[in-house]
Amino acid sequence: MAVSLYHIAVDAHDLPLMARFWSAVLDWKVLFEDEEEIVIGAHETALPGMCFLPVPEGKTAKNRLHLDLTPDDRDAEVERIIALGARRVDVGQGPDSTWVVLADPEGNEFCVLRPKRTLTD
Repeated sequence: MAVSLYHIAVDAHDLPLMARFWSAVLDWKVLFEDEEEIVIGAHETALPGMCFLPVPEGKTAKNRLHLDLTPDDRDAEVERIIALGARRVDVGQGPDSTWVVLADPEGNEFCVLRPKRTLTD
C-alpha cells in the first residue's frame, strides 16, 4: 500500500490571516475556503497542501512539529517573511546556527535554513 503526505493541518484562530500569510510565504494560492477550513497549495493536484482549521484555544508551548524552509538566499528570505508578518524567536538555537527561527502570525515556529540541494545536505 502506498501513502503520500496530503495536508499539513494547522490549528488557527484567524484562518484567513494564516492562509494569506502562508500562501505569500510559499507562493501558493487558496484552493478552498469555508468557515471550517481553508486549504492552500501550489495547485490542486500538487501534494502536499496546508489546511487551516479553527480552534478555540491558543498556542501554549513550543511546537512539537515545525516546518523547515530552504531558500536560495536565507537572509533575504528571512527579511521577506518578516515583512509578511513573521517575527524572530529564540528557542535556544544559539548564535552559530545556520538557520533562523521565525514564528508565523499566530506564534507557530518554523525555520529558514541555508540553501540545501538534498534531504541529507
